[in-house]
Amino acid sequence: MPASDTIVALSTPAGESAIAVIRLSGPACPKLSAELLGRSQELSSRVAHLGKYTDVNHSVIDDCLFTYFEHGKSFTGEAMLEIAPHGNPLIVQKIIADLFQRGCRAAEPGEFTRTAFLNGKMDLSQAEAVSDLIRARSDRSIEVAQRQLHGSVGRKMSELTERLLSVMAHLEAYIDFPEEDLPSENQDGPAAELQKLIVNISDLIETQRYTSLLHEGIKTLIVGEPNVGKSSLINALTGSDRSIVSDIPGTTRDYISAFLMIGPWRIEILDTAGLHEAGDAIEQIGINHTIEQAETADFFLLVLDATGSSPPLPQSLLDQMTVKNTIVVENKIDLPIAKDHGDFMAEFQHVRVSLQTHEGLQAFRQLWAESIDSGVQQPNADGVVVNARHASALMEALNALELAADKMREDDQSELVASDLRDAVESIGKVVGKVDNERMLDSLFKQFCIGK
Repeated sequence: MPASDTIVALSTPAGESAIAVIRLSGPACPKLSAELLGRSQELSSRVAHLGKYTDVNHSVIDDCLFTYFEHGKSFTGEAMLEIAPHGNPLIVQKIIADLFQRGCRAAEPGEFTRTAFLNGKMDLSQAEAVSDLIRARSDRSIEVAQRQLHGSVGRKMSELTERLLSVMAHLEAYIDFPEEDLPSENQDGPAAELQKLIVNISDLIETQRYTSLLHEGIKTLIVGEPNVGKSSLINALTGSDRSIVSDIPGTTRDYISAFLMIGPWRIEILDTAGLHEAGDAIEQIGINHTIEQAETADFFLLVLDATGSSPPLPQSLLDQMTVKNTIVVENKIDLPIAKDHGDFMAEFQHVRVSLQTHEGLQAFRQLWAESIDSGVQQPNADGVVVNARHASALMEALNALELAADKMREDDQSELVASDLRDAVESIGKVVGKVDNERMLDSLFKQFCIGK
């Protein structure tokens, strides 16, 4: 924002609430902190003050809490003022309208966080973590967002950069001082460190898939023959009649999705069309959709009827199923003719349930949570997880490092190797925002909510 602007936005959700929070940032905040309460001096910093909000016409709008943050000691790095009136939308509207009359303007999406980034209060990965934390829908995604907000990505990028600069220093000593009495050039040390960096960055790029699981949910397909209880299972798990339950084969002709929590994980669960010889073209389309969804699924719940025979499965589906990503759910165990199907796909985990009486359902949930914990590839001990933008920048760095490693093996001139290493350093810097790219920042912060 221009240096002379003071921005304002409602930072709590719109609608009725006990308390709302209106946030201001900019040079007018010290004056407003005094003016709004009819004082001669600005409020003490970081202290909540109870007072009456008086508008430009000297009318009292509401009793509010005012908290002032002085320049350099606030979230944005600018002077800030937070006003907490009662959460009546009309009161909020009147206060914001009054602030516009006093020269403030409406904040753009993400402008508070963008200002904090531009003022050096956080790096770009921390700024992204603010948005991630607001949108988090599971315990795991909150945990990762908190780590990134506290600088886990920035610290990792600093570590990689320091290691890379050390390799560059070794090489550039021979470039800058060729006539000095230096030891004969030996690239074994730098080459070995370069290979370690390549492996470390590759591992970081792989964590992008974990980010997708956190934000989009673990995509789980319920598959099986018609009338085995697939729709009953999704209804039991979600606690609602999400899918139509019927004795008529082929009732579910396309996939139906819902979201739920299993332990700390967010799950996107899909009830799919039954796998069998289709009776008509529409039913066959639904079965084809099931096979297509299987190609991008993270987990499978294979439901079978414990009173019947073990089902034949398409090879295209079996190719996607593993012992780590599949649970065989034997349903209808409450019926007298139910059999144990443990010999069917014996290497896979089995659980026996009755979706009619809910017998075994709790044990199934527990097994499912444990299977996800053990089956999902989680980040290593330092807990760093990268998003798509980070991964793209790191891939640029990886390509540059691999070029440098190839040139080392071919005994190319050190100047050429050092040039690739400098490219890698620049790419790593993009992760934390050490690059002047206004369009990239515009695109990133437009995804934020207003007031953050």
